[in-house]
Amino acid sequence: MATIGTHIKQRRKLLKVTQRQLADLSGVGINTLTKIEKDQANPTLEILQRILDTLGLELSVSLKKSNE
Repeated sequence: MATIGTHIKQRRKLLKVTQRQLADLSGVGINTLTKIEKDQANPTLEILQRILDTLGLELSVSLKKSNE
C-alpha cells in the first residue's frame, strides 16, 4: 500500500510541478514538503489538506472491515 507521501510525489510529478512550486502554491515550507514526500514527517491535517487541494486530491477516511 502506497503512503500519502508517495501519492503526493506521484501526483506532483504527473502534473510536472517541482517541489518548490508546490511548496509556494500550497503555502507549505519546502523542507516540510520534502519530508512529507519522503515519509519523514507527520503533517497536520491542515498542512496535508493544503497540499492535497493544490494537487486536486482529496483525503478520505473509512472504517476497517471487521472479521466478525
